[in-house]
Amino acid sequence: MAATATGLCEFIDASPSPFHACVTVAARLRAAGYTEIAEADRWPQAPGRYFTVRAGSLIAWDSGATNPATPFRIIGAHTDSPNLRVKQRPAREVAGWQMVALAPYGGAWLNSWLDRDLGISGRLSVRSGAEIRHHLVRIDEPILRVPQLAIHLADDRAAVKLDPQRHVNAVWGAGAATPEFLGYVAERAGVEPRDVLGFDLMTHDLAPSAVTGRGREFVSAPRLDNQASCYAGLEALIAARPGRHLPVLVLFDHEEVGSTSDHGAQSDLLRGVLERITLAAGGDREDFLRRLTDSTLASADMAHATHPNYPERHEPGHQIAVNAGPVLKVQPNLRYATDSRTAATFALACDQAGVALQRYEHRADLPCGSTIGPMSAARTGIPTVDVGAPQLAMHSARELMGARDVTSYAAALTAFLAPD
Repeated sequence: MAATATGLCEFIDASPSPFHACVTVAARLRAAGYTEIAEADRWPQAPGRYFTVRAGSLIAWDSGATNPATPFRIIGAHTDSPNLRVKQRPAREVAGWQMVALAPYGGAWLNSWLDRDLGISGRLSVRSGAEIRHHLVRIDEPILRVPQLAIHLADDRAAVKLDPQRHVNAVWGAGAATPEFLGYVAERAGVEPRDVLGFDLMTHDLAPSAVTGRGREFVSAPRLDNQASCYAGLEALIAARPGRHLPVLVLFDHEEVGSTSDHGAQSDLLRGVLERITLAAGGDREDFLRRLTDSTLASADMAHATHPNYPERHEPGHQIAVNAGPVLKVQPNLRYATDSRTAATFALACDQAGVALQRYEHRADLPCGSTIGPMSAARTGIPTVDVGAPQLAMHSARELMGARDVTSYAAALTAFLAPD
C-alpha cells in the first residue's frame, strides 16, 4: 500500500501521544507480518520481521535471509511533538475558574495553542497488586481550553507576550462542583484513582487532520513534525525488501527536548538493538562493529518550506517548495549530520525512486534547529544523512505540508532502505 495524504491523516489522528504512535505503528507492522519481541526476552535466531517497543520508542527490522555481515540501512524519526503537558499537581482555582496547570513541552509555539478545544492523552502507571501496569488513556472530548486575553485588556494590542508559567493553564470547569482532574482521567481510563502512581499526560488538538486547498494539495494537521516522517518511514519499511542491506526503522521519543532519556536518540537503544540483531544471526561483536562501518542512517525529520509571508527569513539560494520532493538538509556546523558521502547516498535513492530532490541550508544569521541525526551518528558511528519533507508552521499546534510530498517522501525512503 503506497503512502497517501489520507493515510497520513488517519495515522496522525490515531496517534495523539508518542505512546499511541507506537501502538499505531505496531498494529500496522503486525498486519504486515511483523512479530513483537520484548527486550527482556531471548531473541529468535530465525530470520524474520520483528519489532520491539520501549515506552514511546519503537524499532522494527526485516532480517530476511541476510547474514551478520550485511550492512544496515536505517530510517530514524521521532514520535514526540511540542505540546502542553499536565503538571504533577495540576489542580488550580483562580477567580472561580477550575484550572488544569500545564507546562510547555519542547519548543511549542505557544500562541497556536490558545482558544483550541483540547483533549488529553498519554499513559497512567497504576498499582496492580504488587506490580505496576501501564494504561494508555485518550479523551477525545473538548474538556480543556487555554483562553486568549481579550484585546481590550492587552497592554500592547500588536502582541501579547505569553508567560509559560502563568498564561498556558487550561480552563476545565467553573465552581466547586468540578471533579478532581486526575481522578476524572483515571476513571475515564477505567482504573481506580487511588491506584495511579504516576502519569505522563499531554494535551492534543481535537480538530481532525484534513486534506485541504483548492485542489486538495495540502495536508493540514497537528504533529506533522514528526509523525509525517514516522508514517513515511513505516510505509518504506513495509515496502522494502532485504537484499544488500538489512532495513531498520527506529522511532525515538524525546527528540523535542534533547533526546537524553533511556529511550531517546542519546540512549543505547538503537546501538543495543543492532548488536542483538547481529548476535541473534550468529555473529559476534567483531561482526557487529564491522557492519556498522558500511551502514547508513537517514534521520527523517520535517524541513522548512519557504514561507510566502516571510521569504526574507530563508536562505535566498535555497528556496524550498511544497509538493516538489523531499529535502536534503545540510548545515556546516553539524546541526544536521549530512556530509558529501551521505548526501550522495540519499540523492541516488531519490533518483532511483524517480522523485525530485531539494537541498536546504539555513540562513547563517539565524540559529538552526537540530535532529536525531548528529546524536545518532555520534552514538553509533554510522554515517548519517538528514532529510525531510517541506512544511510550514513547524512547532505550531497545527501545521501544513504538501499532499503529494507524502508519497514522494515515502518513495525516496523506500529506495534508501532497499536500493537497486
